Amino acid sequence: MEHRVLGRTGREVSVVGLGTWQLGADWGEVSEDDAHAVLDASLEAGVTVFDTADVYGDGRSEQVIGSFLASHPDAGITVATKMGRRAEQVPESYTAAAFREWTDRSRRNLGVDTLDLVQLHCPPSAVIEADATYEALDALVESGAIAAYGVSVETVDQALAAIARPGVSSVQIILNAFRLKPLDRVLPAALDAGVGIVARVPLASGLLSGRYDATTTFAADDHRTYNRDGSAFDVGETFSGVDFATGVEAAQEFSRLVADAGLDLTPAQAAIAWVAQQPGVSTVIPGARDATQARANAAAGEAGPLPAPLLDGVRELYDRHFAEAFGSRW
Repeated sequence: MEHRVLGRTGREVSVVGLGTWQLGADWGEVSEDDAHAVLDASLEAGVTVFDTADVYGDGRSEQVIGSFLASHPDAGITVATKMGRRAEQVPESYTAAAFREWTDRSRRNLGVDTLDLVQLHCPPSAVIEADATYEALDALVESGAIAAYGVSVETVDQALAAIARPGVSSVQIILNAFRLKPLDRVLPAALDAGVGIVARVPLASGLLSGRYDATTTFAADDHRTYNRDGSAFDVGETFSGVDFATGVEAAQEFSRLVADAGLDLTPAQAAIAWVAQQPGVSTVIPGARDATQARANAAAGEAGPLPAPLLDGVRELYDRHFAEAFGSRW
């Protein structure tokens, strides 16, 4: 699998990584054995970056990864964790003391002295814009608690504000065939600044796999059930913010584009490859619930360049279904 430098971290990471939100059991129950199987399969398939957060299962995802790291000490894995969502989402929560508390907890969960990469987890815009935020993060780097820091964001404007900060190593943002806004400004700005881009939600919460229809249901403890109205967190994180019925229709069109292109890829693999092949993307982090899915996702990192008709079709699909609705959002 191709490897790229993750922005200012200087670390080489696989172009397809692994998102581990689901290992915290926020997508329905995942056993610890199944979680380790996903991590094993991903590593064997060439994945070298795991993305997690202190809030995923209230630390469970970090702990599972920590036990995996302990049993694979020389695997060359980069762990990108996130902090801040366990606290009230107001600027006053984001203090230097809180940052130290949060990173110390993640270090314990992961069983490491120094965290490879810590990302603020979609904080309020005022936090991203405040000088004090970066002073506190710089102090953590100087102390050796973290090696590098980044920001996970919801909006293009937040991404651009973070990219402008000289200490920011990476920006994580939603990017998929239903969410194209980052292509126009965020990716070029990141390239110019040498900031890495971690692309999340590449399958629009599974829609772009093409496996769902209008009758598909999800477990009660799956955010695709309880957050469709954005009552738990930003609705853009669930199905990329698209109406489920519209998303199913658009996903079926995407699947036809892949079939018409004659590719030896599933719709999910094509969707992941589409993200990975955007200039400026360092790594894309699909989730996986089992080893088979993990291996299939990783294989997308070995896909050849996607054909022009598919690329043009994605843009036309977006313009027709989503451009107007998303124009003033995210």
